[in-house]
Amino acid sequence: MDPMYSFAIDPALPKAQLYGELLQAAEALIGDETDALANLCNVAALVYYGLPAINWAGFYLRRGSELVLGPFQGQVACVRIPLGRGVCGTAAVRRETVVVPDVHAFPGHIACDAASRSEIVVPLISDGDLVGVLDIDAPAPDRFDEQDRAGLERLADVLIRRIHWDGLLG
Repeated sequence: MDPMYSFAIDPALPKAQLYGELLQAAEALIGDETDALANLCNVAALVYYGLPAINWAGFYLRRGSELVLGPFQGQVACVRIPLGRGVCGTAAVRRETVVVPDVHAFPGHIACDAASRSEIVVPLISDGDLVGVLDIDAPAPDRFDEQDRAGLERLADVLIRRIHWDGLLG
């Protein structure tokens, strides 16, 4: 039987410390597990419950010319997003993190949850190939800043390094 994990990340911590703890928890949670789907499920839950003031956290995985919904926590979500469309598709095509202070001001924003007001999307690139994106929404405008970008990009690096993507992507 698998061990039970409990990670209590204090949302009141300064962001640098909070992301440090989040990264340590992700490394411990992944451990020696190589199954990509299991790891993405657990990391989505870790982010959702570890970051304060967010209402959605999860992954979209690349399938050809679109992103398809992967493991997540939050309200039901859009299933398919064309590359280049919305915040997720834009981050995927640019291959760079996109921080949106107000989703209503982002041209072509795809509203999956009407409560979302700000968003950050980090592309996941493995061996030069886009494998997906990490998408996080918040119900308040201006929720994400450069510290969030840096912390979530470090988390993406952990995922790219530790997850075996073979077999997950179509």
